[in-house]
Amino acid sequence: MPTATSPWLLLAVFSGALISLQSRLTGGLAAGLGGDGSAAAVLSFGSGLLVLALGLCAVRTARRGVTRVVRDVRARRLRPWQVLGGFGGAAFVLTQGLTVGVLGVALFSVAVVAGQVAGGLVFDRVGLGPAGPQRPTRRRVVGALLVLAAVVLSVADKLGGNLPYAALVLPLVAGVCVSWQQAVNGHVRDASGSAYTGTFFNFLAGTGALAVVFLVHAALAGLPHRLPSEPYLYLGGLVGIAFISIAVAAVRKLGVLLLGLCTITGQLVGSLALDLLLPHGGTEVTAATVAGIALALVAVTVAALPGGGPGRVVTGGAPAPRGATTASEPSPDRPRG
Repeated sequence: MPTATSPWLLLAVFSGALISLQSRLTGGLAAGLGGDGSAAAVLSFGSGLLVLALGLCAVRTARRGVTRVVRDVRARRLRPWQVLGGFGGAAFVLTQGLTVGVLGVALFSVAVVAGQVAGGLVFDRVGLGPAGPQRPTRRRVVGALLVLAAVVLSVADKLGGNLPYAALVLPLVAGVCVSWQQAVNGHVRDASGSAYTGTFFNFLAGTGALAVVFLVHAALAGLPHRLPSEPYLYLGGLVGIAFISIAVAAVRKLGVLLLGLCTITGQLVGSLALDLLLPHGGTEVTAATVAGIALALVAVTVAALPGGGPGRVVTGGAPAPRGATTASEPSPDRPRG
């Protein structure tokens, strides 16, 4: 494992643990709002956007980054859809609210991970992320398959036989949306030269999408009758800022697939830590859960090892020779960071 990459792998795993923490906070907030998942989602995203917007007043480089992004979109150096990465996060949160009650957290997680890994493989291959096209190496494919096996193993004793498996389509699509989000957010970071700016645009797009959904839901079902009194339930936005910032900065270093594998592992480890230290409801840590997490750690290590077949693909040409340093060379139509 290259020494320069190791810190980014650890940060990516940490960001996955933060996703688990945010899920716990947002779930608690939704319960406190009488089960209104749309209100909890918009409060989580909206609080993060508010903090980031206030930070723009103090961070000059972030303000300059916003100006660069707007200028690049107008000049078509940055495509408009590349600043809408927050839609992927919004889709994930909404899908969670729609299907977790039907499928359960375990099966929902399996479907999301399957979509995220598949999306990472495809988006790396076509070059959607800022690192450019990457031909999947044998080790990365093996690592992806091992991560899928790890998630299935960790929830195998929680699956039931009378579930509406047709509902798996939504979390599968949500997992692909998460990979898409990680890829396009990296372009905003490159265009702005600031991970802060990339995170800001992510929250801006996500909050806008969720606000529309919330207003429609409120018009049909009404507003929540009360707000929870526990202050910590409102920290989901701050946690989201942390893990989105890491993903925005790390996707160029790791690629979409490897970033996804690391965050998946972090989610498993984070969920285990939360269930052990802060048990919630009827959660129970089993031997299958621990074995699945151990297998996921092995999978990320396998995927991160150098070699294992062709890697980077140079746009418009032949595959780069092994060891060539093409990672830092953006394609002609890709904005320079």
